[in-house]
Amino acid sequence: MTSTSRLPGFQGEYLWELEIVVRQIVALAEAMPADKYSWRPDPKARPVSAALVHLAAGNFMLLHVIGLPAPTDLYGQVTGEGQEYFWGLIRRNDELEARIVDKRAVVDVLKRSLEAVRESFYGSNDVDLDRRLNFFGEETTVRRVYMRLLAHANEHMGQMIAYFRSIGIAPPWPDWRPDGRPSAS
Repeated sequence: MTSTSRLPGFQGEYLWELEIVVRQIVALAEAMPADKYSWRPDPKARPVSAALVHLAAGNFMLLHVIGLPAPTDLYGQVTGEGQEYFWGLIRRNDELEARIVDKRAVVDVLKRSLEAVRESFYGSNDVDLDRRLNFFGEETTVRRVYMRLLAHANEHMGQMIAYFRSIGIAPPWPDWRPDGRPSAS
């Protein structure tokens, strides 16, 4: 979708912002060397692979919160209902972070989750977005859950940029100076 064909209002603005973070986080995931996917800045921090899978799994979990089923190939063994099922998703997400470590598999699940967010939001309307639900113990709207999805993606994009810089690799796009010209990275 280009800027000339954007949807009007909040939906178009959200999809525009989502498009930016998707393009950048996927570029980072693809540009990170496969042998650095196990790298972490500190023993207590998530390695590259786990941080990206955490983002992907979080997307699937938050989409479940708004009513979309979690993919059965990743979450088929999670059972229960309500809070029991939700906590099962969280436990499964921890397992996925530990199990999905190969670069290709990580990039695939990341892209899949980001596309699921885009498709679900693209198919929504103001009535859907205004629907009330309980989100981590608070009464809120589906719109807020989508905002959390976008904020979470940006948070982990920033984390990946910091990881790149920590290992001496420039992100796969030019840095821009205040005068609008690219600077050397």
